[in-house]
Amino acid sequence: MNNLKKTSVWVPVIVALAFVTGLFADQLLSHHSGPTATQKKFQTILNLIRNDYVDEVNLDSLLENTIPGLLANLDPHSAYIPAEDLESVNDELDGSFCGIGVQFMINNDTITVIEVVSGGPSEKIGIKAGDRIVKVDGEDMAGIGITNEQVLKKLRGECGTPVKLGIRRHTAKKTLQFEVIRGELPNNTVDAEYMLTPEIGYVRVNKFGRTTYDEFFQALSELKRDGATDFIIDLRGNTGGFMEIAFLMANEFLERGQTIATTRGRDYYSPSGVQADGRGSFKDSRIVVLIDEFSASSSEIFAGALQDNDRALIVGRRSFGKGLIQRQSVLPDSSAIRLTIGRYYTPSGRCIQKDYSNSASYGHDIIDRYNRGEMFSEDSIKLDTELRYETLNGRTVYGGGGIMPDIFVPNDTSGITSYYLNVANAGMLQKFAFDYVDANREKFEEVSDIEELSSRLPADDSLLRQFVNFASRNGIQARWYYINISHDLIVNQLKALIARDILGYNAYFNLINRIDTNVAKAVEEIEKGSADFPVTNDRNKGNRTPDNTPPSD
Repeated sequence: MNNLKKTSVWVPVIVALAFVTGLFADQLLSHHSGPTATQKKFQTILNLIRNDYVDEVNLDSLLENTIPGLLANLDPHSAYIPAEDLESVNDELDGSFCGIGVQFMINNDTITVIEVVSGGPSEKIGIKAGDRIVKVDGEDMAGIGITNEQVLKKLRGECGTPVKLGIRRHTAKKTLQFEVIRGELPNNTVDAEYMLTPEIGYVRVNKFGRTTYDEFFQALSELKRDGATDFIIDLRGNTGGFMEIAFLMANEFLERGQTIATTRGRDYYSPSGVQADGRGSFKDSRIVVLIDEFSASSSEIFAGALQDNDRALIVGRRSFGKGLIQRQSVLPDSSAIRLTIGRYYTPSGRCIQKDYSNSASYGHDIIDRYNRGEMFSEDSIKLDTELRYETLNGRTVYGGGGIMPDIFVPNDTSGITSYYLNVANAGMLQKFAFDYVDANREKFEEVSDIEELSSRLPADDSLLRQFVNFASRNGIQARWYYINISHDLIVNQLKALIARDILGYNAYFNLINRIDTNVAKAVEEIEKGSADFPVTNDRNKGNRTPDNTPPSD
């Protein structure tokens, strides 16, 4: 996408809500000319501990352990970020980092490369999928119980710095030595984009990072060139990120002047709103947004904006319910706090944030929803009828936290048996898929698409039997009554995982979605016209709130 496109959208959308950028860093400033009574009290306590406590205490360490608890008493999402974690935390959202350019998994206590980033540092020097990283800078990596986080710390670093790798490869008798110069790599947030039908494009977004809008726009544009007139946008499991990215993405579908979100904070943050500028490129497409109980924050801003403006059909299950605005402030020692400074509201006036007055209940909310059957039956969902709002064209929607979908799709339990749970929880599906690909790399070397891959895989029953034997050798007994019930689920997941290891995540989601009930429902609703807006529901007239001003807290 060219720079003109990015600039023309960015300015009108964001200036409308200048103080809200979701997460931005600034320096912590004092607003007091002298210490307050509370500050004096705190200093007195520290002095007493330093001078009189029975044991010598490291006050810096004590403070580090105290700050998280202090912020936890405010709300569930204000947080402290230690200095040593700040860079990696920001990297997850900033959209890029410096590394060697591989995706890996830890298999049998060994770091195994499952994909080499095209054009990245590792590809340029000849590292291949299937390679085992057994040494990093001379330090043994295999058989030591290393974790993913520890591997990332070893492989990431400043751009331009070298890292020496010891590589074991099945075609080489000795350990191969490589020196990789770390380079900047994209941290992609769009997992998949492909054509579901000749007219419907599918895009899956895993978070809202700095690069997500560009990735998203590019994905939609490519699908449109491939013939897509309608889109399914999958935000299931997307826990959020930068709010301004959600504003930019929603802007692509809305008319000029339509509200994307409104906010309310302290008195010195007057209520404000973000409105679309009318320059979006996909205002005529039919849209379905998929959400679930793990869709949160920016996902809910996006889904709520399109739902309240009657611009998209929302399919799935009620979202998480996180609508707090956090500001990141960097402290003098390079640690940071993310402090809640306001709340988000959808265009109709719904507060996205669910109640957190009972911290224990808030922490167990998802489990409680499962236990009372909400994930499996729409009738188990308790809507607060006093928090009724109306969309642009008169449909009733409800507040109380989270976004309730227009069409509920229960959690799919077909094929779930005790055997399936045993092999899934033990990671047997991933391990088998990797070992299968690793043993047949030459066979799949020239495979370029799913159809060609499928033609080279064994028949479904044969693949399943190979997997069952593999699981048996690894301690999970074959139970054919349950295996037959789980047949389609296991085979589909095995094929998807094999495709992932050979062709990447686009192929993985293409296959896994073929038995996904949410995706099937989304396609069905588009094809029968349910996503054709505007829609006016006359029987819901009269429920509109007086205006779009958020209710006072």
